[in-house]
Amino acid sequence: MKRQLLTIIATLICAVVGAAGQPAKPQEQAVIVHFLYGSRDWKPFFSFEEKLENAIHASGVGEYDGNELAADGSDGFLYMYAPDAERLFKLVRPYLEGNALLKNVVVTIRYGAADDPKVKERVVKLGT
Repeated sequence: MKRQLLTIIATLICAVVGAAGQPAKPQEQAVIVHFLYGSRDWKPFFSFEEKLENAIHASGVGEYDGNELAADGSDGFLYMYAPDAERLFKLVRPYLEGNALLKNVVVTIRYGAADDPKVKERVVKLGT
């Protein structure tokens, strides 16, 4: 009985943990946005970011993972993830295009895991 219980536990662990000892997770696609900002006042950006994050959350399409912002206000990145990056990009594109704060927006749509050296990516330029 004890041996059967251990076998069941081991089977469950194998189902959750991949062969390399890492937790198994679905394929992760990404929408990564680089933009020029040009101001040290990030308050308007944070207001925009909140709207974007709320839209992504409400849609259930993916998740907003945060930003990386230059301390001097020159530029930044937005990071978003989903099982279907095209669907996520379709949702966020109007927010990116309809926003005067972000300039020279370049979106990288990644169709697979970040650690895959052969992952397909598509780059879309939205601003001037």
